[in-house]
Amino acid sequence: MVVDKVILAYSGGLDTSCILKWLLEQKYEVICVLADVGQHENFEAARQKALKIGAKKVIVADVKQSFVEHYIWPAIQMGLIYEERYLLGTSLARPCISVALMEAARQHGAKYLAHGATGKGNDQVRFELSAYALQPDLKIIAPWRDVEFCRRFQGRQDLIAYAQAHGIEVTAKPATPWSTDANMLHISYESGVLEDPSIVAPSSLYELTLDPLTQAPQSVKRVCVLFEHGLPTAVEDLASSQVYSTPLDMLRFLNDLGGTYGIGRIDIVENRYVGLKSRGVYETPGGTILYAAHQDLEVFSLDREVLRTKQMLRDRMSDYVYNGFWFSPEALYVRRCIELAEQQVTGQVTIELSPGYCRAIARKAGNKVGSLYNQQLVSMDEHGGYVPQDAGGFIAINAVRLREHVRAFGAYQTDDQQQLK
Repeated sequence: MVVDKVILAYSGGLDTSCILKWLLEQKYEVICVLADVGQHENFEAARQKALKIGAKKVIVADVKQSFVEHYIWPAIQMGLIYEERYLLGTSLARPCISVALMEAARQHGAKYLAHGATGKGNDQVRFELSAYALQPDLKIIAPWRDVEFCRRFQGRQDLIAYAQAHGIEVTAKPATPWSTDANMLHISYESGVLEDPSIVAPSSLYELTLDPLTQAPQSVKRVCVLFEHGLPTAVEDLASSQVYSTPLDMLRFLNDLGGTYGIGRIDIVENRYVGLKSRGVYETPGGTILYAAHQDLEVFSLDREVLRTKQMLRDRMSDYVYNGFWFSPEALYVRRCIELAEQQVTGQVTIELSPGYCRAIARKAGNKVGSLYNQQLVSMDEHGGYVPQDAGGFIAINAVRLREHVRAFGAYQTDDQQQLK
């Protein structure tokens, strides 16, 4: 009898541990792939757990370096941020993990990919679109869209009971059943008590950051972030003169430092691609610092209209990444366009950290590139080649359409004038 092989995107948590057992009940041969994207986890314990449940093989794929260099760093370069707040920590990890899953599928001749993403969420879209882009003939098993599975399991409480009945150890408890997803860039929290957006998230929830009001240092800290073509190249601790120059070391240092200062916490309701609104709590300490530094250097370096155009492309790319289209022709096109603009974004930014907050306080262009910032031209102490009289004509031309509007429709009235009538 030929047994179909399934690659399971395995995390060691409640959902995928139960799904592993369920797949075995369906008579599949299951190969688990556990991607190390920088989460704090006992991978050997997770491997032994999967083998104990019945997995044929467990692959622990160390993709941390690839995740930082090929996904997080380009996201910083592009300035990606979804709905002005979310730095896309989970969204960026999914295509990276998908590459490891497809490599395992090809290596072991598996025709199926299974995952534990909910049928109401974004991750099902991200995993499957990435898989189809990388291996178009692959077949998907999505238990949370399977009729029989959904009839048997309504949600996490049913999974906890199933796990207990089959001797599967899980960390989720009925009293604290929120779901977490961690990697080098962030930790996300959702589900359980967080589903009510009017309830304040428990203070015990946070794992990466200290409480900025009660635990963070009260003294400020300064770091210098260096960029070349929009990509971070080094981070210097200005107090100790310690320099971090590899992507992994830079992000680890900024995560630790930002976490100490309680930087990078957000609690938001976002718009999922499938059409639902969901509440999520996120911690992204190092990413928040890098985003602030890059944004400051970008405004300093780029032509005004190039910046405006790049911002529009950034928003489109943020949507593409959030919605699962990292591997798509439109994402490749937009990324290349943004990279062209980023050729000018070379220099350094000094960032000051205080409890719960970071801000740019100084910036300088790189020695090998020019700067659009002309100190002599902008100075209030000398004309510097600027002819003040020219501004009169500039204002007059811009006033033409305003005067025409008044001629056609009458003068504008302020709110105060309206109230006097």
